[in-house]
Amino acid sequence: MALSRALVRLLALTCGVTIANIYYAQPLVHGIAHDLGTADSSAGALVTATQLGYAAGLLLVVPLGDIIARRPLLTTLLTIDAVALAATAVAPGLALLSVLAVVIGLSSVVVQMLIPYAATLAAPHQRAGIIGTLMGALLLGILLSRTFAGVVAGLAGWRGVYAVAAGLMAVTAIVVGRVLPAEAREVGIGYLAQMRAVVRLARSEPVLRRRSLVGAAQFAAFSCFWTTVTFLLSGRSFGYTQTEIGLFALVGAAGASCVLVGGRLLDRHRNLAWQVTGAALVLMLASFGVLAAGTYGLVWLVVGALLMDACSQAVHVTNQAVLYDLVDGARSRITTVYMTVYFVGGALGTTTGTAAYGRWGWGGACAAAAGFCVLAVLAWWAARRHERPAASGVTEPRAEVARGGAGSG
Repeated sequence: MALSRALVRLLALTCGVTIANIYYAQPLVHGIAHDLGTADSSAGALVTATQLGYAAGLLLVVPLGDIIARRPLLTTLLTIDAVALAATAVAPGLALLSVLAVVIGLSSVVVQMLIPYAATLAAPHQRAGIIGTLMGALLLGILLSRTFAGVVAGLAGWRGVYAVAAGLMAVTAIVVGRVLPAEAREVGIGYLAQMRAVVRLARSEPVLRRRSLVGAAQFAAFSCFWTTVTFLLSGRSFGYTQTEIGLFALVGAAGASCVLVGGRLLDRHRNLAWQVTGAALVLMLASFGVLAAGTYGLVWLVVGALLMDACSQAVHVTNQAVLYDLVDGARSRITTVYMTVYFVGGALGTTTGTAAYGRWGWGGACAAAAGFCVLAVLAWWAARRHERPAASGVTEPRAEVARGGAGSG
């Protein structure tokens, strides 16, 4: 079937609404901690639990997209997401909230099934642009989730945020179940054979391994900032309310337009992907120097966040554009490897940032994030001998050699 504009819009909307679920907790950490009578660091573990659940879903659930018909699989996951969100709205304590956070993360991997689905249907000369469209929706979902959470929490408390989110996911599940085309499974193999194919792909593709490390380190820095800035804004320096903290997240929304423009530019200049990645990583590292001055005024946080968000998403879209061009017929497997490592990095960034802020304050959190950026630059540089030879021309994805009945991914 053709990838129509209407279907692209539906996929983008589903991505944005679903990805928001794993970020609602970030601006709500202080309010949840106060309501439950626990420390901010304890409540901050909910963010880590959600990201770890998402990473587990990427590793264990995303491969099902090839061996189970998509429509019933996606509808089931969206329904589980809605139920977990509704349960979170009435959960009595931190222990149950942590379990539900893992379930929310696990079921939200729907978005990482939709992106390779769109990339597979797209023509090669449109692939980066369509990835950019869906990634723009993802970025808006991530950033606006914080604004949405802050505003709704100001009106109805943090539980109200999850109640509204549950309703949104229920509607999304119904629409996807009715609109997404009914198709048979793509690959006639079992789950264990599919997982073995994922491992083989990771072993055989050095670019996949190195780009995964770049993505993980970049997302660690991103998560480190967006988790700890909540502590800074709610603390003595600013004293912001949950609503005001949510509104601050709007400063990063400009990054979505960068993703859309960047995806289209990559379609025309695919031979510059390695150079673009390096430039974005260096600028992202510099952004944390600006952000470190955030205690002296809001303008430093605004400028730094704009630069950091734009560079972070530029790296992410470029990574995916490069990886989806590696092997034709293995994009779900590529997503499994890349995004699992990516979100493990995010969880590490959240944990490290929270610990650094607790011990050294805002400067320590920025230093930790900058350290992750340095790791990303090193991983990018290590990939140069595998990617730079391609700068003289663009190659089409290689066809994967089927083993043990493995087909397209």
